[in-house]
Amino acid sequence: QVRLVESGGGLVQPGGSLRLSCAASGIVFRMFDMAWYRQAPGNQRELVAGITSAGGTNYADSVKGRVTISRDNAENTVYLEMNAVKPEDTAVYYCNAVIITKINRSRLDYWGQGTQVTVSS
Repeated sequence: QVRLVESGGGLVQPGGSLRLSCAASGIVFRMFDMAWYRQAPGNQRELVAGITSAGGTNYADSVKGRVTISRDNAENTVYLEMNAVKPEDTAVYYCNAVIITKINRSRLDYWGQGTQVTVSS
């Protein structure tokens, strides 16, 4: 079975830093595009950052310059490093894995359970 397990969330002061981790199993990790999403109470889930199987990255405008997404294919893990965090970063952060098959364009889309990040003084 497929499993994505996030860790590293918690309470951090404004301006501080933290690193989230997502460990994957049950997939050929190196073949998947990976992403971090977040959802705050009363808001829709939004993309924070993505990294393709080839290593290309993209970031939401709201976090650009403050966060870095990376992956370690040998460890089947994707990371999100957050710096200079703001109260607006408070949310549940979710790990996402996506692959689109070449032969029929079918999509496989998996999600982790989420990890809480709270930015507060």
